[in-house]
Amino acid sequence: MSTTIVTKPLTKADFAPYGKVIEPYDKEEQTSDNCYHINKGYACRHHAIAEASLNGGTVGMSIFRAKKRELPIALSVMEYHPFGTQAFFSMNGQDYIVVVAPAGKPPQSADDLKVFYAKSHQGVQYDANVWHHPLLALGCDSDFLVIDRINGEGNNCYELEIDDWQVQIEIDRESASETKSEHS
Repeated sequence: MSTTIVTKPLTKADFAPYGKVIEPYDKEEQTSDNCYHINKGYACRHHAIAEASLNGGTVGMSIFRAKKRELPIALSVMEYHPFGTQAFFSMNGQDYIVVVAPAGKPPQSADDLKVFYAKSHQGVQYDANVWHHPLLALGCDSDFLVIDRINGEGNNCYELEIDDWQVQIEIDRESASETKSEHS
């Protein structure tokens, strides 16, 4: 018997146990230290939204080309990276799905998973040791800018096969149609 998990909107508060949502600071979050004008006033810097953790490696910027997933999306594998954070940002203006489980011991069942609907203007950064599913692109094959630890010693990717859990994702159309009202 399969289990269906319905997406919820990706918000900073709900995603905080797993990492950071990469998007401009909301008006309430802005301070003179984290949001200020640069380039003679032609740009506003939203400073230090997320910080990379490396633990002995270097920061790498890569592009992952993810194949479009057909609905319903069947989950297959979870992974985690013990030595560093990993950030993803859609480069094609496409929405995508984010699946996570708490850092630490491997997830035991679908009950341990959280599923978020990420809008194209939102990136995510997983904290080190946070379990997550590989990229789930919607609409078309999509390119993602990836910022993570490279060239370090030790195995920085562990996987857990979950095909036998028979978990699939259902997209909550209301959360998929919500848009961020203000970019500052």
